[in-house]
Amino acid sequence: MQLYITYISPYARLARILVIEKALSERVEILEAKTRTADSPYYQINPSGRVPYLIDDAGIGMEDSQLICSYFDSLDDKPRFHHPLRDSHWTYRRLEATARGFCEGMSVWIRETHRPENERSLTLLAHEVARATRLADVFEAEVQRPLLQEQPRMAHLLLAVSLEAARARGLGDLTHTRPALTAWLRPISAMPSLRATAPPSIAQAVNP
Repeated sequence: MQLYITYISPYARLARILVIEKALSERVEILEAKTRTADSPYYQINPSGRVPYLIDDAGIGMEDSQLICSYFDSLDDKPRFHHPLRDSHWTYRRLEATARGFCEGMSVWIRETHRPENERSLTLLAHEVARATRLADVFEAEVQRPLLQEQPRMAHLLLAVSLEAARARGLGDLTHTRPALTAWLRPISAMPSLRATAPPSIAQAVNP
């Protein structure tokens, strides 16, 4: 299988984390896609130009991190991050959706900051800072409740990836002044799959 990613995409990072967690590293080839470039060869592989994008063993392509992560998790018939019982657990699904919204906001922030400086929207950047701050306050309370104290599932990964992206990509350390988030993130960030896929600034901090 071939997984097309960029190293700045939080969504692509989620797929890379699942590759490691599900012991698929020898089965999945990680390829860096050239996106947001006119006439990129990647557009012949995935016309939408988005990442992550997976080509499975049958040569079938699939887009969307949620789909790809679920697919990886199901390959051994022992899902750990998408437990079937959780699909009907509306409290958990609400939490995961909120964490996914957090990740989407960080993706918007990253895309905007990678535009030429004279083309960036300060209004949009300010909007994403405000959104991230509000959501960090929400999760300061949520991480103290039972669901986010359980074994990691997708909600945990989405939240951790979002917090680390904010810190690594210039939005700021959203765990600062939020002690529950700080304590919650520490063991999640120490997971080998998160350490191996950490954004460069974080990787340098934990692996000097």
